[in-house]
Amino acid sequence: MKKEQKDFSYYQLKLQEHIEASFPEKLEDTKFISQRARWAANAYEGAFRSGNGVHKCDEIADYILYEGLHFSKYDSLFDVLTNEFTDLFFDFEYRDFALKIVPICAEVFAKYDLTDDFAYSNDYDLLYTELTGFIAIWIEKNGIQ
Repeated sequence: MKKEQKDFSYYQLKLQEHIEASFPEKLEDTKFISQRARWAANAYEGAFRSGNGVHKCDEIADYILYEGLHFSKYDSLFDVLTNEFTDLFFDFEYRDFALKIVPICAEVFAKYDLTDDFAYSNDYDLLYTELTGFIAIWIEKNGIQ
């Protein structure tokens, strides 16, 4: 029982760190984080009991832990801001502004099928360009505050 709890805590912390870095808009969803961590811990234990090696068990648990959490709208916006709008922000402002405009850019993101491997597709370049234009127009209209 104690080992199972340790595994759960490990996966919960691991997922929280990932969400904080790439999906800060989901950080308050503690139910999601706990549920996903529990699933990953159970998957690891099940894979181990089935005779899989530690590396394979980790792979299975990570697949469950991070499913649907590879492509990040926030990371995409952060990249656009830090690459295309360097003259408008101080380094410490990018994160807050990216988080602020995630919901504002929803209509742009809605045009694309944002799968886990979307960042490696040809459509990512189109999204990047569209986000750049959308953000430029939005800032011109609303300012950065």
